[in-house]
Amino acid sequence: MDITPNSMENLFDQLGLPSDPQSIESFIDLFGPLDNGTRLHEATCWNPSQASFLRDALNQDADWIETVDTLNAQLHA
Repeated sequence: MDITPNSMENLFDQLGLPSDPQSIESFIDLFGPLDNGTRLHEATCWNPSQASFLRDALNQDADWIETVDTLNAQLHA
């Protein structure tokens, strides 16, 4: 059983992206804000695997949902 907390850093690790706080902030600054009509997993910044992971996390109310919701809010802000 994986009990690793689902932090933003761990989400970026899961997505295969640099996960230090400055890299996360830079990513959000670079790719945000998303248009209100763009769903998180449809953003052009994701490769197909990343988009699938994010879509599944949202659709399946997965363990990652809170962290993915946070990323979604930050990218749409």
